Amino acid sequence: MRIGALIIGILLFSFPKELHSQSKQKIYHKNWVDFNKNGKKDVYEDPTRPVDLRIEDLLSQMTLEEKSCQMATLYGFGRVLKDELPTPDWKNQIWKDGIGNIDEQLNNLAYHPSAVTDKAWPPSNHIKALNTIQEFFVEDTRLGIPVDFTNEGIRGLCHEKATSFPSQLGVGATWNKNLVGKIGHITGKEARLLGYTNVYSPILDIARDPRWGRVVECYGEDPYLVGELGYQMVKGIQQEKVVSTPKHFAIYSAPKGGRDGDARTDAHITERELFSLYLHPFKRAIKDAGAMGVMSSYNDYNGVPVSSSKYFLNDILREDWGFKGYVVSDSRAVEFIADKHHVAKDRKDAVRQAVLAGLNVRTDFTMPEDFILPVRELVKEGGLDMATIDDRVRDILRVKFWQGLFDAPYGKQMKEADKTVGKPEYQEVAYQASLESIVLLKNEENILPLDFSKYKSVLVTGPNAKAINHSVSRYGPSHIDVVSVFDGIKEKFPKDVEIKYTKGCVFFDENWPDSELMNTPPTEAEQSEIDKAVAMAKTVGLAIVVLGDDEETVGESRSRTSLDLPGNQQKLVEEIYKTGTPVIVVLINGRPMTINWVDKYVPGIVEGWFQGKFGGSAIADVLVGSYNPGGKLPVSFPKTVGQLPMNFPSKPGAQADQPAKGPNGSGKTRVGGFLYPFGYGLSYTTFEYTNLKIRSNIKNGLGDVVVSVDITNSGKRKGDEIVQLYFSDETSSVTVYEKQLRGFERISLEAGETKTVNFTLSPEDLSLYNRQMEFVLEPGSFTIMIGSSAEDIHVSGNLKI
Repeated sequence: MRIGALIIGILLFSFPKELHSQSKQKIYHKNWVDFNKNGKKDVYEDPTRPVDLRIEDLLSQMTLEEKSCQMATLYGFGRVLKDELPTPDWKNQIWKDGIGNIDEQLNNLAYHPSAVTDKAWPPSNHIKALNTIQEFFVEDTRLGIPVDFTNEGIRGLCHEKATSFPSQLGVGATWNKNLVGKIGHITGKEARLLGYTNVYSPILDIARDPRWGRVVECYGEDPYLVGELGYQMVKGIQQEKVVSTPKHFAIYSAPKGGRDGDARTDAHITERELFSLYLHPFKRAIKDAGAMGVMSSYNDYNGVPVSSSKYFLNDILREDWGFKGYVVSDSRAVEFIADKHHVAKDRKDAVRQAVLAGLNVRTDFTMPEDFILPVRELVKEGGLDMATIDDRVRDILRVKFWQGLFDAPYGKQMKEADKTVGKPEYQEVAYQASLESIVLLKNEENILPLDFSKYKSVLVTGPNAKAINHSVSRYGPSHIDVVSVFDGIKEKFPKDVEIKYTKGCVFFDENWPDSELMNTPPTEAEQSEIDKAVAMAKTVGLAIVVLGDDEETVGESRSRTSLDLPGNQQKLVEEIYKTGTPVIVVLINGRPMTINWVDKYVPGIVEGWFQGKFGGSAIADVLVGSYNPGGKLPVSFPKTVGQLPMNFPSKPGAQADQPAKGPNGSGKTRVGGFLYPFGYGLSYTTFEYTNLKIRSNIKNGLGDVVVSVDITNSGKRKGDEIVQLYFSDETSSVTVYEKQLRGFERISLEAGETKTVNFTLSPEDLSLYNRQMEFVLEPGSFTIMIGSSAEDIHVSGNLKI
């Protein structure tokens, strides 16, 4: 071991067993590192000097080659990088002059056999591996600039055996800000302990079209809900000096027709919608929470690709919001400027446009020189000037100084990492997230929780009864032991209840999705499995049919043309219902579904989402009644795709039914209304809302509005209620949304207990973008509404400003 490393104290924490040369030993000192190996303490190496001076000193020493290398990502082992650890050939590779970040290195990425490694677990193993890689950049590059190790983190950290949480859509259904803060902190803590310094999370796209594949990865459809949860996630991650990089900036979630895959373009969004809806969550995360990263998206806005838009990457992000971090491109976003949008003559011109606009780091599944070499050529040819390059690199270095990489480039906490990553306390938070995400959609005649004096035998069937891959995402932890619904039921149901199982059907038939165009009879094998489930249903007292999605029916590049249950799932539940055996439907899905028949005929429906590791146990807890569900829908459920776009919030009358009679009546031609509205969710108890109080302290545009309401659990069991505050601007200079969410609190009440819930509204909460696109508070009359969903308002009052 190096002698110098033993005395470095807080600076160096791990090192390989190989002996190093005398010169390398000498770069490590008690309170600083001689990164450029010149035998003296330069300004950038001095932890006592102001960060801005350190940045400028380092920047002044960098060559074009070194600066351009900081502007690219090297994708990790099994994706682009072929080596787990540095080899002698690294001194011949382009990253001999450094690199901006290395993404997903040695994390044992799910569904990617080429990325399998023995260096991901235990955590101390991973720290040692990343330290060895970091040593290359510190010791074997001229200026020793450390690398930023990045990773995904939208369902928990994307690393083997990290703590697994529900999908963001499930987390959105908790409506629990404190819980999301804990999820963020656990994600950031595990990242730091494993050696990662930057997490690509949260996703702040708003899910306005449920056909879109990535609805599963969004917190919801409403900008206020998404913004508040995103704020907490950013704060939680960055507690550990790990960068939070929200994505995808911006308007990524509004592809025409909900189309995904090769069609991530053509967002038809007005300027006022852009700011009122799509940018609000990012503003909350960046301007208010201080996110130090942001990922620019593939798509264009008004004909200009976002990743080559100075308007988005500089004017809004940096000038208006004060962003101080670095912008990383979503994979292939730079190439798409030329290849998809055709606004650049070639990829080199796309690089020029992106850098000029404000992009700092390019990411793609190709070698980093595909970006670095064009940057160098453009500078030498005059297509990019050094002042622009310096600006982009300055941001990258600022982030690395903020992360502490120039003061502590190596991970040290070997024992703590092995004890902490995935520890029981974190698993408890994950379990709680699964429980709180569950939404009770229907409970006719209180069929739930189950009365086991009535049901001594139960059939568990459906494609999601034993499935687990929905909770193992390429964006979350791998090698986790997911509890299926069947396993949860076996564990939680009384031991004297006989549990039977058959699959019933697979997720989708062999002709899917073409089978959505016309009815396609099941194949002989498919019908045989349905018949088996029906026969078994006749022998039991209750059938629990577990339906929905898996990783192949929803997710990135998996948009849909229908929201009906895929394949033969609808036929399965209908045939079981015909037996006369009572039926409960459990949905495990990543988007709203048009389950009109199920809603009409099945007495009990539980929405589980993609649950994470503990999903099956949490679902079983709800079925047996050991947990009272309190989740609310973060996205509305339409009755049919023919209603789309249909969501919350909406403009006055935008989603109204057509008149059958009257001056403009012409007959009933269209289905109206939601199947389930935004904010909807039932409970095993009931709640009363009383004593609404509204007090305005706003004068001359300053001050606040204080709102309070009493909530009483009027039922017979403990339960959670999510109290939702909406407001309506009665008259405004421009048309605004009919009803807007501006507050929510999840509270837990014992039977008979009353709590007062308080909300504080700022002038900004009641403001709008006027005809000049100025964000202003207009005097006038407002209605304050509080209820348990956007359509279930319990109390309301008037506010004048």
